[in-house]
Amino acid sequence: MSQAAGQQPNLQQVNAQARALIIGNALQMTQQIFSGSFNPANQNVVNINPRNVGLIRGFLVEVNGTIVNGAGGTQLTRTNFGPMNALTNVLFYDLNNILRINTSGRHLAMLNTARSSAAYGGAYTNTYPAALGNNYNVISAPSTIAATSGTGAVRMIYYIPLAYSPLDLRGAIYAATVNATMQMTLTINPTPTIANGDALTAIYSGQAGGGWQGNVSITVYQLYYDQLPTGNTSQGPAPILPPLDLNNYYQLLETNLGTSIVAGTDYPFGYANFRDYYSTMATYDNGGTFNSGSDVNYWSLVSSNLTQIFKYGPEVNALLQRQMALQDFPPGVYWFDSRGQGGMNPINTINFGNMQLNLNASTVNAGATLYVATEAFGQITQVSTTSGPQSQSAG
Repeated sequence: MSQAAGQQPNLQQVNAQARALIIGNALQMTQQIFSGSFNPANQNVVNINPRNVGLIRGFLVEVNGTIVNGAGGTQLTRTNFGPMNALTNVLFYDLNNILRINTSGRHLAMLNTARSSAAYGGAYTNTYPAALGNNYNVISAPSTIAATSGTGAVRMIYYIPLAYSPLDLRGAIYAATVNATMQMTLTINPTPTIANGDALTAIYSGQAGGGWQGNVSITVYQLYYDQLPTGNTSQGPAPILPPLDLNNYYQLLETNLGTSIVAGTDYPFGYANFRDYYSTMATYDNGGTFNSGSDVNYWSLVSSNLTQIFKYGPEVNALLQRQMALQDFPPGVYWFDSRGQGGMNPINTINFGNMQLNLNASTVNAGATLYVATEAFGQITQVSTTSGPQSQSAG
């Protein structure tokens, strides 16, 4: 049906038109905004102020350092998470001082993999009769480091998203403002090696006394749309911006639920209200042991009226996980995709109220802990429809 004469387009139409104009006409920039070298023994927390330019969709963070073994006679062995643990925490506050990201480097690395349906930054060998395959050290860490002062170079590259994707600008930040600042905080792993015990946050295990050798370098690239299309307003030319996309914030959070898990009893994680959850990544750290489902009876998602959205064992979860990510995550990690592509729609706590994910464990060791990391959308504020180009008044 054609639009009636004189009728203003609705907000969805304005947003779709603005998004299409930006994607089709703006210049995609990948610009280095920070580079520094730090000794984690003295400073392992690095604060970075993004540049107030363009429509920001995310950041690339490259971490380079060398691990040195201790003086004992045992080699270091890369843990199941390896260089994913180069950063132990990433924080990002937007222009409204909203906490958009507070999660581990481990979660970011696995989310990057899940979203790309391949090992993020990895390459695969093949049978093609040419030198195609794994030729560059994009993400690297040797499988072992020799005993008695052996060393190994570690490189990790994280993608930190603000917008959902280059073509879906929900969560993007229009940064061309002078009245507010953003801040990203990166925490370099202070203890990348452990002798034994819980290896959840370690890069290597097997020997005491090891760690970073000297400085660790951090390089940050800002990914944004520049030279945005413009339109005329009563105040003159202004950038065309998607109001609904800018009214969303894309939030990545990880929480530690503590050590009160009881075998055979549902252990709940409650989703926050007023969110659309696109995925959940649960890590069952069973007292430093990470099993491939042998210590879990089932997982279930339950609504406020006790309706079970799903209830299945770790093998079914692994099947669904493989359909989305094409591989398994490290033992102990369970990925629940709810973006509508893996058989489950987003977990909407706006319409359905309280929702909780339950772990029912069959075996619980001393100190067992459940870590839950989520990927969700929330709304910043209501944005009114105008007939001209949209501007972002907040974040």
